[in-house]
Amino acid sequence: MSNSCDAIVIGAGPAGLAAAAALRARGLNAVILEKSDAVGAVWRRHYDRLHLHTDRARSGLPGLPIPKAYGRYPSRAQVIEYLEAYAAKFALKPVFNAQVRGMRRDGPAWRAEAGENSQTAPIVVVATGLADYPCSPNWPGMESFVGPVLHSSVYRNSAPFSGKHVLVIGYGNSGAEIALDLGEAGIDVALAVRGPVNVIPRELFGLPILAWGLTGRLFPSPVADTINAPLLRFATGSIEKLGLKRSPKGPLQSIEEDRRVPLIDVGTLDAIRDGRIKLRGDIAGFTPEGVEFKQSPAEHFDAIILATGFRPDLRALLPDAKDVLNGTGAPLVSGQATAEPGLFFCGAIPSALGQLRQIGIEATRIAAAAA
Repeated sequence: MSNSCDAIVIGAGPAGLAAAAALRARGLNAVILEKSDAVGAVWRRHYDRLHLHTDRARSGLPGLPIPKAYGRYPSRAQVIEYLEAYAAKFALKPVFNAQVRGMRRDGPAWRAEAGENSQTAPIVVVATGLADYPCSPNWPGMESFVGPVLHSSVYRNSAPFSGKHVLVIGYGNSGAEIALDLGEAGIDVALAVRGPVNVIPRELFGLPILAWGLTGRLFPSPVADTINAPLLRFATGSIEKLGLKRSPKGPLQSIEEDRRVPLIDVGTLDAIRDGRIKLRGDIAGFTPEGVEFKQSPAEHFDAIILATGFRPDLRALLPDAKDVLNGTGAPLVSGQATAEPGLFFCGAIPSALGQLRQIGIEATRIAAAAA
């Protein structure tokens, strides 16, 4: 493969496409290396009922708004369609089935080791996303459980769980929505919530929550959270009465300090209130037939879904890079220069303003720095 490129972009999801388009706009020739066979591979794998949790108007990538016809919260299929349209509009032609096994220094440049698709360039943008690294904890006795145990990243819909008693572990956005999907299908579902949570409504007084969240950027996160707290309590009702503990840190502070995104509620709280979803606490361990809880008696379950999130670990991809990753292999900064000249990450850190909007901001910033 030719080496006449100015930049290498790893990944053809929203972050990779936005970064490549922004680099092209600055006159830089960017080659996109994508390990799957299509753009938006992670979006193609998401569960069927998924819609954007952030509104369409604040979720488009630079240079192409999401079509109004998609409604306020586009579906998974519409997001994929939009990403395909975005690649077409900016003539982005990723090299597919090109898995990058490592990024190494090659003199002043970077070399992407991808077999026959290997590339060398002075700029590299790692845009591998957050959802490609499922995190699956281990509990005592877990290997003895006789039913299926699957990570939320492989859940598609409720059909395989018909007539079963299912436990969803984890109360992030995936766990809450998968539990809701099962509950709405009439499946006997419980949701295990280990610790305190932040819950915000998707809309407040008919406006998308981001329309409110953006005003919080005028203040430091703890101050903004304190100002917003009465409004959020009004919108969600008492989550304590349902048996949930409210996080001592507000949503903005949690994102900033712990990279923990709040739960954007799309109906799960109502389903807990009316008994379609049962709440359980922290897990002590597994038995062959079910799960033992720390605060309540053991229960029988037929299947377990681990909505235990994702933990990007890029140490294998960047074996020689110094001072760019934290102890678990996640990028220290995203959308700006790193400690390694020419190396950038895009969309690598959760955002309070919606991930797609943040990706657009970061892509534009990276292109300016690269140019």
